[in-house]
Amino acid sequence: MGITLRAGPIAEVVMNVPPVNALAVRHWHDLADAVSAAGQDHATRVVVLRAEGRGFNAGVDIKELQAAQGHRALVGVNRGCYAAFAAVYDCAVPVIAAVHGFCLGGGVGLAGNADVVVASDDAYFGLPEVDRGALGAATHLARLVPQHLMRAMVYTCRTVTAAELRGFGSVLEVAPRDKLRDLALEVAGGIAAKDPYVIRRAKESLNGIDPVDVKRAYRFEQGFTFELNLMGAGDEHRDRFVEGP
Repeated sequence: MGITLRAGPIAEVVMNVPPVNALAVRHWHDLADAVSAAGQDHATRVVVLRAEGRGFNAGVDIKELQAAQGHRALVGVNRGCYAAFAAVYDCAVPVIAAVHGFCLGGGVGLAGNADVVVASDDAYFGLPEVDRGALGAATHLARLVPQHLMRAMVYTCRTVTAAELRGFGSVLEVAPRDKLRDLALEVAGGIAAKDPYVIRRAKESLNGIDPVDVKRAYRFEQGFTFELNLMGAGDEHRDRFVEGP
């Protein structure tokens, strides 16, 4: 359980944190370390980021936040998410996100910063942050959907399907869930067959021409989460989530 790195020319970083892959502070840092380690290994040509269980990622572990005293857990999870998203973006080789089921909150941060996204036909993406008294990952959602849809999704917390994202071109291919890993490995194999030096330079060059500094933009968003927390909105909404209907 937890975050697993399977090394190799096609490295796999696997999230398996039952019941819904809602990651605690340590998991976000473990994920950042695993992706970074994979990219730093010169034998690695491409990384597949995927998950086991009911869905790809349900974001942060809100129950951990509400059980903690003070603000240490909130600061920790914000730093952990920042580190994990940055690790995917900065990874020296292309990262393929293989998304199944739900991809929410922090999951969008991971998928949005990946180089390629493939998904199962039951996959859906969204940011429930407004309903949780928080903000963040709109930076990454804007890499998956057009601007006005991104804004509508933030305000309403609605989700979009993998099929919709394929129509936008942000999901490369869609497959049945039981074929998703095979699809991800097939796409990864095509990249791994290329000259690894050229591919690493291609990743570096594409990051260099990106019109948005994703790390700075996400850090800006995080500042508003802290404001909401200071004003009491964060705890109010998180308590409501933990207590349930």
